[in-house]
Amino acid sequence: MSAALRALIVDDETLARARLRTLLGDCREPAASVAGEAANATQAVELLRRQPCDVALLDINMPGADGLTLARALRELPRPPAVVFVTAHAEHAVQAFELEATDYLTKPVRLERLQQALQKVERQLRSRQEAAPAVPEEVLLIQERGRTERVPLAEVLYLKAELKYITVRTAGKTYILDGALSELEEKYPTQFLRVHRNALVARRAVRALEKFDDPEEGEGWAVRLQGLDELISVSRRQLAAVREAIATN
Repeated sequence: MSAALRALIVDDETLARARLRTLLGDCREPAASVAGEAANATQAVELLRRQPCDVALLDINMPGADGLTLARALRELPRPPAVVFVTAHAEHAVQAFELEATDYLTKPVRLERLQQALQKVERQLRSRQEAAPAVPEEVLLIQERGRTERVPLAEVLYLKAELKYITVRTAGKTYILDGALSELEEKYPTQFLRVHRNALVARRAVRALEKFDDPEEGEGWAVRLQGLDELISVSRRQLAAVREAIATN
């Protein structure tokens, strides 16, 4: 079975969003999950910048920028979603397809018709993946005992500044890297999250935020990472960012 499509619902009417949410929950081939909801174009763009989705279900008549304007804006995102318009007005279909919309549904939407639209999205995504060139694996080059080791970035759980060096931790090994933590944070903003002035953690590995009592510093917070017993301290300044990362993981 293929993975569920991640869908963003964009409609200024609460009942319309609820209706689509229910229909998406009934979809099976392919299945779909609601990754977010927005009542206007501004909210939709903000959500998609934080969490890319596979498909955006867009109403057309909304306060502020309408769905057609939003569809144009979404094409400029680094990872634009497929666009399916869901509207009570059939007269915008030509404009919609000029914007390369995957489908155009009129309200009230039937489950069978929504399922067909999602099947088109799935085929479109599969075609993109097959046509996309292979992306080279990102690595950190570690100089160790006269040799260079390539450590895949996907295996790194945290990066911690220690004096003039950076400790690079994977599930099975610890490395020492010569460099600046701020440079790595700037280079890999989507992979790593700053939790302390001296520590970055892999966003994909964040599992829980835990309170603890430090004999020296008193009550504090720490993050638990998948595949690691060690807890990483979280500064109060970074608490909100860590909570958001956990909520979206």
